[in-house]
Amino acid sequence: MSSAYLSMRADWREKLANLNWLLVALVAGLCLAGIMALYSVAEGHFSPWAYRQLYRIGLGFVLMLIVAIIDVRHWLTFAYFFFVCGLISLLGVEFLGDTQMGAKRWLDLGVVTVQPSEPMRIALILALARYYHNLVPERVSHPLWTLLPILMILVPSLLIMRQPDLGTSVLLALTGIAVMFLVGLNWRYFFLGAVSLVPITMIIWGRMLEYQKLRVMTFLNPERDPLGAGYHILQSKIAIGSGGVWGKGFMKGSQNQLDFLPEKHTDFIFTMIAEEMGLIGSLTIMLLYVGVLFIGLLIAYEAKSKFCRLVAAALSFSLFAYFFVNIAMVVGLLPVVGVPLPFISYGGTSSVTMLISIGLLLNIHLHKNVELPQA
Repeated sequence: MSSAYLSMRADWREKLANLNWLLVALVAGLCLAGIMALYSVAEGHFSPWAYRQLYRIGLGFVLMLIVAIIDVRHWLTFAYFFFVCGLISLLGVEFLGDTQMGAKRWLDLGVVTVQPSEPMRIALILALARYYHNLVPERVSHPLWTLLPILMILVPSLLIMRQPDLGTSVLLALTGIAVMFLVGLNWRYFFLGAVSLVPITMIIWGRMLEYQKLRVMTFLNPERDPLGAGYHILQSKIAIGSGGVWGKGFMKGSQNQLDFLPEKHTDFIFTMIAEEMGLIGSLTIMLLYVGVLFIGLLIAYEAKSKFCRLVAAALSFSLFAYFFVNIAMVVGLLPVVGVPLPFISYGGTSSVTMLISIGLLLNIHLHKNVELPQA
């Protein structure tokens, strides 16, 4: 073997040894909880969801480790390339996408079907982080230099909203806004954005499909149609409340096993966990998420380069947003918008993308002392 190859292998081994394994362990715990939940949902069978999720989690962990050991300079260099690829894939969905359950959100690549809106979240974070990494602080709040990042957020958000996928679209926009907040954008922009929410909300309401409007009305008053539109959220509340402190036991949840719970392997999987594992199990899951969030923010704080700080902080915010929205959704604090619970809900693209996000956090932890030049 050549000396260059041996040196590269030694470098990879050193990087793997220095990974933040506590972060990996917390994420692995959440993934394991998801597999157990999917096993319970299928009434004690790995088919059809648990074994598929195992395969996807395995692939995601491999990609996570690969992403973690790649030199962070490459993520800076190719940030705009990833963003452009994300836009092209969203346009591909617009014209060539597969329609499932009334929504056109997927691209069939032959071997695999992907949902481009999920990786677009990472691409947007990388692109905005590179943009502000190269921008001098004096220009951050200048209107001319604010226009491009606004367009970078607005265009993919509108494309995702057209699919239609309101939940992912809003979370993508919030993630982009979070990056602009982190770089110190003048508060006047946020005030103007808050004021403009009224006409924007009216425009969005006018473009929403009937079932989306019904979700909002059901959120405001689920009892108005308990056997129709309000059925899902009412059953979710019943299941969570019936779990009590200790839960009914693994695979003993009546709302789950008797099929009262809707979408219990995706959007409402936390409800099933709360019913079977009770308050203790629910708090355990929440503490695992809090641990991941804390480590992510700590990684952002320790990073020396602006690019790494922004990427780590934005990824941590995005993870928290998904976690918060899903749980708030199933307990009735937010409308049902179809947001998965990270690492736990059944899903291919979302699971793999979330693990790639963790890979980027691990990468930044490894390169926290690297000073990145302007690209």
